[in-house]
Amino acid sequence: MAEPKGNEVRYLTPPPIEVKKGKYCRFRKYGIKYVDYKNPDFLKNFVNEQGKLLPVRITGNSSKYQRKVAQAVKRARHLALLPFVGDLLK
Repeated sequence: MAEPKGNEVRYLTPPPIEVKKGKYCRFRKYGIKYVDYKNPDFLKNFVNEQGKLLPVRITGNSSKYQRKVAQAVKRARHLALLPFVGDLLK
C-alpha cells in the first residue's frame, strides 16, 4: 500500500461540519407590519409556559418588533385573551 505523502490525511467522506443557523426577525422576513393583539395563538409563540415574554436572544426579533410584541401581549392580557400567569400555557 502506498503511504500518503507528508502529513496529508485523507477521508473517504468529508468530516461533518456543524452549521449554526442564524437568528432572524420573522416579522422582517415575512413582511409583517402590524402585530395583532387579537390573535392569541400567534402571541403564544413569544410567551413561555409561565406566561413570561421570551427575550430577543431566544426569539431573534429585532428590537422594534420585540417592543410591538410586548405591547400586543400586554393588551391581550388586559382583554383576557392571554393569561397573566399561566400554568402549562402551551
